[in-house]
Amino acid sequence: MADWLLYYTDPVYDAAFSLVTESPLLLSHDSDMRILFQLWLNLTVLGAILYLAGASVNFYFFFDQETMKHPKMLKNQVRREIYLSLESLPYTAIVTVPWFYFELKGYSKLYDTLDSWWEIPGAMLGFFLFTDCLVYWIHRGFHHPSVYWWLHKPHHTWKVCTPYSALAFHWLDGYGQSCPAHLYVYLFPMWKPLYMVSFVALQLWSISIHDGIYISNDEILLSCAHHTIHHLEFNYNFGQYTTLWDRIGGSYKKPVQEFANEMYFDKLKRKKEALLHGKVDGADVGEKQKTGPIATTISAVAAEGMKARRGF
Repeated sequence: MADWLLYYTDPVYDAAFSLVTESPLLLSHDSDMRILFQLWLNLTVLGAILYLAGASVNFYFFFDQETMKHPKMLKNQVRREIYLSLESLPYTAIVTVPWFYFELKGYSKLYDTLDSWWEIPGAMLGFFLFTDCLVYWIHRGFHHPSVYWWLHKPHHTWKVCTPYSALAFHWLDGYGQSCPAHLYVYLFPMWKPLYMVSFVALQLWSISIHDGIYISNDEILLSCAHHTIHHLEFNYNFGQYTTLWDRIGGSYKKPVQEFANEMYFDKLKRKKEALLHGKVDGADVGEKQKTGPIATTISAVAAEGMKARRGF
């Protein structure tokens, strides 16, 4: 994948560098200085584009805008999330460059030619199972008191998340949780285009589990509903794609029963039925619209806390 990042952007850098220097350190395609700089800038810019495009499409077309009125939503939260994400990206790119550089030098197991289409499902399954396992333990490790306060706490600033929360964390936090995806292709063979697709899918999945859209409360798939509990209650649901490692590690918590009333497609169905009947369900619907889907979760968490304190 690193060779593609260089090949398709070489003409742009050739034109830019030729305007300011004649040094072969920047003009030669074989110069390590140029390769490292080009990889860093490409990763920073493309990372920002993918983040802003993916989060913005989600925010403006799918995200429940009523959630922005929730009392747990911070002042100027979206602006702060975007600022932290874009501020962190250049630093994350610096420490990510070596993975791509050594891939370019032939140390990874990525390959260009696909011998059989049957290689795809096996490689994809391996990639997601491998990263799911390692991200769980890395993420859980970041909650250790010795590192949490300076490393992972910035991401937990957002109790009620938006799609822009996905990359809004300390740059080393983001890098640490991305390492399993880079490490995989140094240990196991994978077709280069498939790796690129899987890597992009990983970024989009990170956006989807922060968007407050509850598509599934499945017992196996770790969805946005599970990750919402993680942001609210801190010690549960550290997983990335599945609940497997949370179950093994004793940190799994099923989404609260109230989620049943806030599932995305159920809400759409109720709204459609209300429109067809020419009426709205009065104050009950109005109150739900006022607070958005996250509110039910927070209310349920508070209720559980009250019951615990009363000894029920």
